[in-house]
Amino acid sequence: MTTHEDGAEIMPKIIEGKFVAKGMKFAIAASRFNDFISGRLIEGAVDTLCRAGADEKDIVIFKVPGAFELPLAAKKLALSSRYDAVICLGAVIRGETSHYDFVAGECARGITDVQLSTGVPSGYRSTLTWKYGRSSDGFRSGMRSTIRSDRAYGKGR
Repeated sequence: MTTHEDGAEIMPKIIEGKFVAKGMKFAIAASRFNDFISGRLIEGAVDTLCRAGADEKDIVIFKVPGAFELPLAAKKLALSSRYDAVICLGAVIRGETSHYDFVAGECARGITDVQLSTGVPSGYRSTLTWKYGRSSDGFRSGMRSTIRSDRAYGKGR
């Protein structure tokens, strides 16, 4: 808090989105590659959205071959005007090569471009290690924070 030169306290106006998904329609684009992980990411995303008030009938899941195809799917879904937000889920595991950096980085960049060009909130979630990928607890709590941070249903609500 700051004070005005006359000593009066000045309180800034704070605008913040709420964790509310009621009445919104969601598209989830998920990679089939590493499905044993992306399947659990889907479960976590659906659980999180429903806890925030979304109706399961307002959530549609689209499967793509791998994480690299997620930006194109996100663009098509965002441009369809049928969804308030697009959530992209992929399981790109860090190994001994730089493959993870290229694929995950390009996915994140592509999905960010979709969000910026369409105005439809689009968030990306990837998993980094096999250990995290197998952790059921990590999926539930991780998806909540990821969806929240990606503003998948912020839109000023």
